[in-house]
Amino acid sequence: HTVQWGRMLSAPHVWPDLGGPRVLGTMGILPLVLCSCSGQPASLPWDLPAISGWEHQGGLVFIHTESSLYSLPCSPTEMEVADPTYHWVQDRAAPKLFSVTKEGHLLFQHFQAGDSGKYSCTISYMKHGVPVSQTFHYSIFGYHVLGGLDAVLLFHSKLCEDERTKRFLWVLQDKLRQLEIEQHCKLQLTATFCFPSLNNPSDEFIIQVQLEVSLFGPHWDKHCNSQDMEMVTDCYRKTVRHNLGQVQLALTRFFKEHKSFHVTGTDIPSINFTKFVGFLKTKQCSRGYGQTKQLQRCLDCCIVCPPGMFSPPKNSQCSPCPVGTYSLTYGVAFCTPCKDGMITSMPGTSSMMDCVKKERTEQAVSIVQRIPVLLLIILPALLAINFLFILSSCYWFYQKYQVSSPRASKMTGSTMKMEMVISFFRIPRQGPQAGPDAGPASDTSHLDTSTSQGGDEEHTHGAPSPAMTSNLATVTDETTPVLTLEDRKDTF
Repeated sequence: HTVQWGRMLSAPHVWPDLGGPRVLGTMGILPLVLCSCSGQPASLPWDLPAISGWEHQGGLVFIHTESSLYSLPCSPTEMEVADPTYHWVQDRAAPKLFSVTKEGHLLFQHFQAGDSGKYSCTISYMKHGVPVSQTFHYSIFGYHVLGGLDAVLLFHSKLCEDERTKRFLWVLQDKLRQLEIEQHCKLQLTATFCFPSLNNPSDEFIIQVQLEVSLFGPHWDKHCNSQDMEMVTDCYRKTVRHNLGQVQLALTRFFKEHKSFHVTGTDIPSINFTKFVGFLKTKQCSRGYGQTKQLQRCLDCCIVCPPGMFSPPKNSQCSPCPVGTYSLTYGVAFCTPCKDGMITSMPGTSSMMDCVKKERTEQAVSIVQRIPVLLLIILPALLAINFLFILSSCYWFYQKYQVSSPRASKMTGSTMKMEMVISFFRIPRQGPQAGPDAGPASDTSHLDTSTSQGGDEEHTHGAPSPAMTSNLATVTDETTPVLTLEDRKDTF
């Protein structure tokens, strides 16, 4: 949802009548814009489309808490254009109504932490008959200088009932309201305790009240109307130091004048003020603020906590919302818990949509939490397996290299023996092929057969060939086994 304001917002009923420039000057218009945006657009050629626009990003604006009046211009530079219109929008689901002057300035009165956020202003005008628009984006943060006061008050009472104590606190707060207006401060009763008196425990009681003093009440900065950032920050610091002393004196004077407080609706005697336990000057951020050091000109200042973060009372740091909580706005003291059965997957959530069912989130979280443990278990095992693989590979290559040499020698010897046998059988023979006188030939054949068989037994890769076996099987006592050339061809 967006809210737009145009020139119609310059009507007097939209913002209070400030009485002209004189009153605006005394209330302190502080156009603090910490950005550098390009100013005038370049000359437009005549062949531009029907609408031309520019976007300017990165504007940071810091506004002090409870500033009497802050004026933020639409453009950080003066723009001389004819009949411009201004439209301010805010990135908030339920934006509040703001005041805009006819010059397009956005006005903040009594700035609060919740007013922080992202704002955009679009200025539209005509140039050479062509509609032109420029949009300026700002990120606005609330801040405050350090300084506060805590006081502990003791009162005497005849009763210690919760209902009576609540009525008494209401009367006390009402009496202090006039002092707040006079001193431009805020007085808040933060805690109350009731316990028996040491002198008469059965009939007298002591009510202890803790009082927190904020120095940033309405119009606290009425004397700081400078437009310079350093000068106005120094003025804020001096004002805080001065107001600390003035509030302390005013409280002391107040309780000298108001010794007794009558609680309406009861006939029991009034509650009487006893004494101050003490005053304590604090140097802590207000709730919803933290020292994030975003404002370079005031490093000790407290900056509002953005969505997704929080800062409880008496704390000077913004912290992410814990798992199961979220914060939607700026400057929250405590985060909002998710609905029953819902949880966020991570801290620092700034949207209610991030709340999911607890079972699903717990499974995801458990898996994520187990990943480091699994890595610690699996990684050493993987490294060990890789090391063993490399070591075994090296050993295998080494063994193969060492064994290959003697094996090659053995194969070479077998091959030489085979060649000798082959050469022996290829020796040419002369003489009769058959006959009764061929006795030596028979001896030779026997020698050849035995030699061939011996050679085949020594050969590691086979047995005698089928042709050789056939020829030897035909040898009888009546014939002389002589191998012919055809037989040798068949054999080999």
